[in-house]
Amino acid sequence: MSVRVNVKWLAHGAGLPLPRQQTAGAAGLDLCAAIGADEIVTIAPGDYVMVPTGLAIALPEGFEAQIRPRSGLAAKHGVTVLNSPGTVDADYRGEVKILLINHGREPFSLRRGERVAQMIVAPVSAVELVEVDELDATERGAGGHGSTGR
Repeated sequence: MSVRVNVKWLAHGAGLPLPRQQTAGAAGLDLCAAIGADEIVTIAPGDYVMVPTGLAIALPEGFEAQIRPRSGLAAKHGVTVLNSPGTVDADYRGEVKILLINHGREPFSLRRGERVAQMIVAPVSAVELVEVDELDATERGAGGHGSTGR
């Protein structure tokens, strides 16, 4: 399935590559850091920072964009998306920004154009909540965290 998403570059994103799926089977479009050309953003261990992408998008109604970590940053540096997955709603027209956190042991430095997260465009269900006095019974019931074993 193909979804058309209109994109607009903001001034500080000019010259960056358009987000794209890096391989034919990739789910996510890689998002790059739109920081100054001579700027280095360093995230100390335990700290977090909002990284601009220089990009605004217009999703079609009925879709969202999920902002997810890049596995390489997490595996090599302990850097991930703090509010993962972040959600970009279909009616949002501001800049897409990435909230990165450094869970690693060393400071992590970031430069312009580095791929910092991935964006997945996914359909959203329209939901109607209905209040009832009782819920239907299931085998699991109210068993929560860890109730189904390891």
